[in-house]
Amino acid sequence: MKSKKANTIIELKDVWKTYYMGEVALNVLKGVNVEINQGEFVVIIGPSGSGKSTMMNQVGVLDTPTKGKVLLKGTDISTLSESDLAQLRGKTIGFIFQQFNLIPTLTALENVILPTIFQNMPEEERIKRGKELLTKMGLGERMDHKPTELSGGQQQRVAISRSLINNPEIILADEPTGNLDSKSGEQVMAMLARLHTEEKKTIILVTHDVDLVKYSQKTIHLKDGEVLKIEYNGIKH
Repeated sequence: MKSKKANTIIELKDVWKTYYMGEVALNVLKGVNVEINQGEFVVIIGPSGSGKSTMMNQVGVLDTPTKGKVLLKGTDISTLSESDLAQLRGKTIGFIFQQFNLIPTLTALENVILPTIFQNMPEEERIKRGKELLTKMGLGERMDHKPTELSGGQQQRVAISRSLINNPEIILADEPTGNLDSKSGEQVMAMLARLHTEEKKTIILVTHDVDLVKYSQKTIHLKDGEVLKIEYNGIKH
């Protein structure tokens, strides 16, 4: 089923996520309604235990809601098979994680091109694109290095390159500066800001760090599994 809304790339409609511990129901998300439009820089912020990670899994269509609907590019994800959903997600969303999630036995280049294998990109094209991305990130001399031979900031730049390899419309970043020193963190945020302004990527940033709100066009404040408020460039809605 497709929605007709123009420019809305991800929509959560009355989304609930409930986990059961024996007979006890724990509502981690409670009736969340959110629209994310093409080309927006969105920050989802809240304290520990607010439901940020659970919401990230919904926004990134990594999990289905207990109740409600998640629409990705107008398609209700519950109507897709797991393989079709994986293909759509792989083409549409690039993920950046706090822990980098690089495979230690692979080189920087091999880590970057890994997602292309599942999208059937030809080998020559994936290697060329991987090298271009790493060079653009200032890692042209480090392509053959493994993660343990790279600094935290360099590992995160490898992770950003990997998120871009399939040329996704959306970059979903989960606490991307959480394991970095302040200088490396600023560099990563500058890269995300460039991807937004120059390449028109939709950026969704999940964080507890209020300092990162300055990059945001739309800030979604979460508390106790509910959207407390949404601010547009500091304007409450």
